[in-house]
Amino acid sequence: MRNGDLRRVVRYKKRKTSTLTSAKDRSYRINHNYEDFEAYMKEHPDTNVVEMDCVEGKQCESPTILTFTFRNCNLMLMFLMENQDQECVLEVFIWFETVLGQEAFKRLFPVILTDGGSEFSARTEMEEFCDGTKSTTVFYCDPYSFWQKGVCEKNHEYIRYIKPKGSTFIDLDDDKIRLMMNHINNEKRDSLNGHSPYELSLLLLDNTLHEALDLTAIAPDDVMLCPNLLK
Repeated sequence: MRNGDLRRVVRYKKRKTSTLTSAKDRSYRINHNYEDFEAYMKEHPDTNVVEMDCVEGKQCESPTILTFTFRNCNLMLMFLMENQDQECVLEVFIWFETVLGQEAFKRLFPVILTDGGSEFSARTEMEEFCDGTKSTTVFYCDPYSFWQKGVCEKNHEYIRYIKPKGSTFIDLDDDKIRLMMNHINNEKRDSLNGHSPYELSLLLLDNTLHEALDLTAIAPDDVMLCPNLLK
């Protein structure tokens, strides 16, 4: 087997080091708890926040959807992961760096807020590019306080319209994830004054993101948020 047979080897840059955090080690949260996040935002009130989370499929099955939700426009990015672990999460971060470039990533993801799941415990690796330079700042919500990242939790409801809770994710692939993502992001919302997350994101975010993820407009009458979308 050669590197060319391993898609991830040729697709992503290698990180300088790989010292992933043990699930029992909670030191990664020191100075990065929710109270630290609030203090940071008081000092940097104009900083855009991106909420990161995972949506699980049928119990005991591996595929998981990793989501990133931009608070300023509700745009949600979705990535299918083979496993819900640190390695798969870091692969997405390396993909961002490789495809978007470091400067665009720093503009889009200055602060990331997530929960304390073990898959998000490699904070040092997430906060650094492959060359060791600073990429973002990651903070963690308090335990059992899902409302602290309520924007992404609300957006996950749209995923459940298409893939109800308890349904399998084994049938999903990158194309279906992109299809779901585009339909969800083109849903007009009362909370956005009748606009869609996609429309606002064109004004508020670096459009390099749209090109990289093939984010496209869908006419309101064509938006479908039900299981039939994937059929």
